[in-house]
Amino acid sequence: MRSLLKPTLVLGFGNAESGGPSLRSIAVRLFITCWLVYGAHFATNTVREIFPALSLGDHLSFDVSEYKGLHPDIFELPGRGVFINNNPGASILGAVPYIITRPVIDFAVDRVQAMREATGQKPPEFDTQFPMRAEFYRAAFEKGLDVKFALGAAVMQSLLMAPVSALGVVVMFLVLVRLTGSTRSSLLLALLYAFATPLLYRTAQLNHNLLLMHFAFFAFVLIWRPWDENGKPNRASYLLAGILAGWTVVFDYSGMVTVLALGIYVGFRWLKYPTTVRSYADLALFAAGTAIAAAVLMGYQWSSFGHPIFPAQTYMPSTEFSVSGYSGLSWPSLDLLWRSAFGLKFGLFAFAPILVFALYVPGWFKGRASFIGRRETWFILLLTAVFFIFSAANQFGYLQFNTGVRHMVPVVPFVFLLAAGVLLRMPTRLAIAVGVIGTYWSWSLAMYREVGDGHPLGVLEAVTRTTLDGVRLPWLTTLEQLGYVPD
Repeated sequence: MRSLLKPTLVLGFGNAESGGPSLRSIAVRLFITCWLVYGAHFATNTVREIFPALSLGDHLSFDVSEYKGLHPDIFELPGRGVFINNNPGASILGAVPYIITRPVIDFAVDRVQAMREATGQKPPEFDTQFPMRAEFYRAAFEKGLDVKFALGAAVMQSLLMAPVSALGVVVMFLVLVRLTGSTRSSLLLALLYAFATPLLYRTAQLNHNLLLMHFAFFAFVLIWRPWDENGKPNRASYLLAGILAGWTVVFDYSGMVTVLALGIYVGFRWLKYPTTVRSYADLALFAAGTAIAAAVLMGYQWSSFGHPIFPAQTYMPSTEFSVSGYSGLSWPSLDLLWRSAFGLKFGLFAFAPILVFALYVPGWFKGRASFIGRRETWFILLLTAVFFIFSAANQFGYLQFNTGVRHMVPVVPFVFLLAAGVLLRMPTRLAIAVGVIGTYWSWSLAMYREVGDGHPLGVLEAVTRTTLDGVRLPWLTTLEQLGYVPD
C-alpha cells in the first residue's frame, strides 16, 4: 500500500496549517484511534463468512462439513462436500488472523471444554427475543463450538475488519488533504467518514460488503492519484488496482459492478496522460491484476463445485428468493430501490443521513460545493447508479431487513466525497450540528443493532433506545444476555 501513502511524501509530511503536527503523525493517530473505536464495537454475530475461514485455518479446506446445520446458507453438494452459499474472498482474508491466533484459541477452547465436562455444565439460558439465536447458541454449545466461534469472530474483527477500516479512513483523510488543502477540515471530514457512515456499523463483524467497499476505494485512489495530477502513470499502481478491483468479485459477484465502472474510469484516466508517457502496458497491467483475482475465484469454484464458472448459487437448494429470475436476480424493483435508499430497515440514507447531502445536484459539477474533477464525479455517479439498479434487481436484498444496510455499502466512500463538498461549504455552526447528529445516529446503530422483526421503526428505534437506555456495547450486551456478566 505504499502508493496509497505517497501523498504524505508529496505533501512533505508537514501540516497545511503551520505549527501543527506532521501529516504522518496525524495519519498514525487517526489510524490507531479508529482501530480502537472499531474494536470496542465488536459484535458477536457468527456470520456465514466465518465458517469457511475457520475451515481454512483448521484444515486448509473450504469444506464446512463440521458446521452443517448451523446456518441456512450451508448446503451439501453430493460427492463433493459441504459449502457456504457465498464467494470466498472475505473468508480467505478472515482465515489469516485466525491462523495467527489459533494456538491461543485452541488452548482457550480446550480449557473451557475440560472445565465443562468436569462440572457437567449445561448451556446457559440466552435471554433474547430471537428464538433462532438462542437455538444457534444451544447447538454451538453442545458441539463445543461456542467459544471457538466467539474468539474466531473476535480476532477476525479486531485484526482484519478494524484495521482495514481504519486504513480506509486514513486514505480518505489523505485524499481530502490533497483536495481541500486544509489538514483540519480534512481530519474532521475523515472522522465523519469513520463514525457517521455505515463503516462503524458494518466493521463490527466480518463482512464482505464492507471489504468490497474498501478494496474498490483503494483501487480507485490508486488510479486517480489526486496527489500528482500532472505526473506520470504508475504501472505498479495499475497492477495493484487491478488486483484490488478483481478481488471485489472474489468477495461477491456484485463486485462486477465495481470492475465495470473502474474499467471505464481507468480508460478515461489513462487517456488524460500525454501520449509521450502513457503506454498500453498500463491497461494490460490493470487487466492482468483483475485476471489474477478472477483465477482465484475460478479455482475456488472448480475445486469446490466442479466447474470454474458457475457460482455457489447454482448448486444451493432453492429458497424463497432464488426462484425469482436467475438465482434471485430479476428486473429491478421500484420497491426494493426505494428501500435500498431510504427504507428504515436497510436504506443507505436512513443508516447514514449525512450522505443525503450528496444528492445536492448543483454541487456535482460546478460551484464551491464540488472539489473533485468531472471525470471522478461521473465515475461516482455511474458506480452509485449501477449499484442501486443491481441492488434493486437482487431479490435477496429483502433479507437485509434483519441485518441492516449491506448491499449499498460499497458506494459509501464515493458518495461521501460528494457529500463532503457540500459539508465543507456549510456555515460552521450548521456543519457542526450536522456532524454531531450524524455521528450520534451512526453510533446508536452500532450499539443497538436490532432493525429486524419486532422493530418496526428500524433505525429510529436504535436512536431512541440508545438515547433512553444509554451506552450498550454489542459484545457486552451478548455476555449480559448469556448471564456471564451482571446486567
